Amino acid sequence: MNNNHYSLLLKQLEGLLSVEKDVQANAANLSSFLYHNLTQVNWLGFYYQQGEELVLGPFHGQPACTRLTIGSGVCGTAFAKRNTEVVDDVHAFAGHVACDAASESEIVVPFYTDQINGVLDVDSPIKNRFSQAEKSFFEAVVKIFVQSIQAD
Repeated sequence: MNNNHYSLLLKQLEGLLSVEKDVQANAANLSSFLYHNLTQVNWLGFYYQQGEELVLGPFHGQPACTRLTIGSGVCGTAFAKRNTEVVDDVHAFAGHVACDAASESEIVVPFYTDQINGVLDVDSPIKNRFSQAEKSFFEAVVKIFVQSIQAD
């Protein structure tokens, strides 16, 4: 994918999410929109913080783990470190939680708001799927999502 394609997707996503403030509705639409507009992605969705766990939210892909421990696995690590995690080979990531055996690489972007905290998790069936361009893209996606659910 090129940057022009990502720019277009971001503009479309802004339009899609700008008319709604509900967390679940926007997370569901975001998951569906991106899942159907990106290549080489086999799972894309949200986990939300509940106490010391991340609990499954809206997603597209195979059924997933419903609860993840904060601080472990790619999602839990990204959330605890408050930093995007890009993993070229999930099998080489210590403590990786294999929810979908087809996943080979992963990117997780955490977010923190007054309403809800969590992560956007994206998996790919190929290794080395996520470059710096995708890191920037998914961080922009999360920014759009967070802005869409903030009260005016």
